Amino acid sequence: MNLHAVAAIYRFEMARTFRTIWQSIVSPVISTALYFVVFGAAIGSRIDQVEGVSYGAFIVPGLIMLSVLVQSVNNAAFGIYFPKFIGTIYELLSAPASFLEITAGYVLAAATKSLAIGLIILATAFLFVDLTILHPVWMLGFLVLTCLSFSLFGFIIGIWAQNFEQLQLVPLLVVTPLVFLGGAFYSISMLPPVWQTITLFNPVVYLVSGFRWSFFGMADVALGWSLAAILGFTLACVALIGWIFRSGWRIRT
Repeated sequence: MNLHAVAAIYRFEMARTFRTIWQSIVSPVISTALYFVVFGAAIGSRIDQVEGVSYGAFIVPGLIMLSVLVQSVNNAAFGIYFPKFIGTIYELLSAPASFLEITAGYVLAAATKSLAIGLIILATAFLFVDLTILHPVWMLGFLVLTCLSFSLFGFIIGIWAQNFEQLQLVPLLVVTPLVFLGGAFYSISMLPPVWQTITLFNPVVYLVSGFRWSFFGMADVALGWSLAAILGFTLACVALIGWIFRSGWRIRT
């Protein structure tokens, strides 16, 4: 593998992040802090506990997932879309780098940004609620896998998008609603039986459930299903990106 190519793309993307640090890092952290104030203080004062966990602490994994998923998709999508927009994508394609190396550079940079945001939000959560992490290694593992898998998904969105409107379409109209409906702010066991079954078709449920298990040892679905869902999604994204580069779909035209 051409590690120099991966490192060059990675450094370029990370440098862009530090040039726009208020937009890239500070803004999503402040937005999530407002969620803690609204949901944790206002609503949390009316809801005592959810399955033995205070509501303020219960929503922490969901809030982290919400920020991480949206930021992973946005960062990776913009990273690959911008070279398409200004026409430098052809220089990238003509470089001695395979699709895996190009993808790795952009995806690792996007995942690093999202992971940093997730960890900052986690640190911020300790200022608002009394929080205990039962399985810190699993927590970090789920967070890294989520950042990588949805950065891959965002990379696909960036290739698919033909304008800036389409670039924002999926994160706003697909990813965010799926997180809100995926048990980020409630346990799906609180829903009627019919809606519990319907909710299980939402892939984000498995991510939020596994991540929440690492905090509190409680989950809406089995841990094995959560791992299978995120690994399957990651492999599907890698396979689709491989096909895109082989066919040139939305890249060479």
